[in-house]
Amino acid sequence: MPTPKLEEIAAKFRVPHDKKFRLKDYEPDWAGDKDVPKAERKKFAEKILATSVAELAEAQDRLYASDTWSVLVVLQAMDAAGKDGTIKHVMSGVNPQGCQVFSFKQPSSEELDHNYLWRYWKALPERGRIGIFNRSYYEEVLVVRVHPELAQAERIPDAEIDGSFWTDRFEDINNLERHLTRNGTKVLKFFLNVSKKEQRKRFLQRLEDPSKHWKFSPSDISERGYWDDYMKAYEEAIDATSTKWAPWHVVPADHKWAARAIVAHTIARAVQELDPKYPEVSPEKLEAIEAARKQLEDEKG
Repeated sequence: MPTPKLEEIAAKFRVPHDKKFRLKDYEPDWAGDKDVPKAERKKFAEKILATSVAELAEAQDRLYASDTWSVLVVLQAMDAAGKDGTIKHVMSGVNPQGCQVFSFKQPSSEELDHNYLWRYWKALPERGRIGIFNRSYYEEVLVVRVHPELAQAERIPDAEIDGSFWTDRFEDINNLERHLTRNGTKVLKFFLNVSKKEQRKRFLQRLEDPSKHWKFSPSDISERGYWDDYMKAYEEAIDATSTKWAPWHVVPADHKWAARAIVAHTIARAVQELDPKYPEVSPEKLEAIEAARKQLEDEKG
């Protein structure tokens, strides 16, 4: 089981539900005790990642077999914060049969003809599975808030895109997550907190590496121009929706190895705490198992 020190580290990035959240209190470049050489800190983080991946694989096997709880992992971040890499590394040991990943792009005309939560509701994980939202319904209070014209495209009758509009959406989201929790879905929310300086560095790496050109979009640069607006939107959204039943985790993402270790440990720990059990086998089935074993042992050749 994780040591108390690891629990203290994880708790450092969990947003309290009963205190005012300020994004400036969470350092994007945190990477452990600076008095410890970076190589040692990185090695420690990689060990946490490997251990957590193994623990998650075992717990996910029981989760799938028990068919009771489901887990929803919400990943939000600015571009180049490392969402895809985090999913790849953290979920590397999980049986694909018990895991599903959804990435949400610009809504289709069909989706715009429904309420804004509809397309996310359809993708929620069934019992026994871990569902990962690579971006999520929080886009509706982040990118849509930074670009309010997108809210107009939803054609909500008599809607005024003012302060109360976003307050109502926060309430909708809190009610959704409360409903999910009450009905057997564990909600884990992560904001990969990358600095503007580090984002610039990663964008330049993409532009200089032909194998990463496919990741680049001109919108990456144009959206970077709204950085301050996004930070304000993230701060208000996290403050309004970090609840007792579905707290946010603001994860330092300037160092990918630190972010991946924190996310992996947090997810593994949460699934373990659900304590899923393998289904109990009835006496009749045990008899059938014993009969089958004996029949196979008695076979010749």
